[in-house]
Amino acid sequence: MSEKNSCKAGFVTLIGRPNVGKSTLMNRLIGQKIAITSNKPQTTRNRIQTVLTRPEGQIVFLDTPGIHKAKNKLGDYMVHTAERTLEEVDVILWLVEPTDYIGAGERHIIEQLKKVKTPVILVINKTDTVKKEAVFSFIDVYRRELEFGEIVPVSALKGTNTEELVQCIFKYLPCGPAFYEEDTITDQPMRQIVAELIREKALRLLQDEIPHGVAVTVESMKEKGKICHVEATIVCERESHKGIIIGKGGGMLKKIGSLARQEIEELLEMQVNLQLWVKVKKDWRDSDYLLKNFGYNPKE
Repeated sequence: MSEKNSCKAGFVTLIGRPNVGKSTLMNRLIGQKIAITSNKPQTTRNRIQTVLTRPEGQIVFLDTPGIHKAKNKLGDYMVHTAERTLEEVDVILWLVEPTDYIGAGERHIIEQLKKVKTPVILVINKTDTVKKEAVFSFIDVYRRELEFGEIVPVSALKGTNTEELVQCIFKYLPCGPAFYEEDTITDQPMRQIVAELIREKALRLLQDEIPHGVAVTVESMKEKGKICHVEATIVCERESHKGIIIGKGGGMLKKIGSLARQEIEELLEMQVNLQLWVKVKKDWRDSDYLLKNFGYNPKE
């Protein structure tokens, strides 16, 4: 992006309770899938940075883990990651469900937002699931709780009102040059994106009690000719989970690998040979050493 048309540039964080649609919205806004999504809470574990470059400027989005009550060191890390971004950005997007009930989780976020001077845009997501006229009452309820820069109802899934949201964001960004080159989409290493795509398929296919205890590491990623060879390990906490992940005759692991390979091929735009293994690391979510190994640094 040239200097003359880079009039606005800034950082925007997406916050909200787990499963409110932050990753889906970010993927929609940048027009490409970077963050993994699922219908299970706490899908995002790290702060994911993506970039939207337009003639009017550049928005750097930070998709954070959902703010929730932590139950282990991984949970502590996720909440800390989400809350510390509030002071580091130019705009906060707070995503909420389309409801007039403000629960304990939202109350906690409201208290966090009262402590910062950063402009807050309230985004009422999933408006495709309610009647249009009901949205006005939801807006009134939240308006009484906090002073918002803007309130924008959207459907991240359908793409409704997302362009209006982008224009609202630009209103609050400072003038300045772009932070990234025009063709940059994310600062995530490709290995990390590939690992997350594999974890997404595990989240979607496995039983409810397993996914939070699953991590994925990419051991090797090498291009040979027109094929990219990827070796990855799915890490779980119990031997019983290992059996479920592998499945009868290796069926579940093959299914996870097949779905992940298709998306990795789309991402890399080349043929992929994906090899998956499963390892047990007992209580890894409470181990500082293993958390750091898997890309979550509790000390940061």
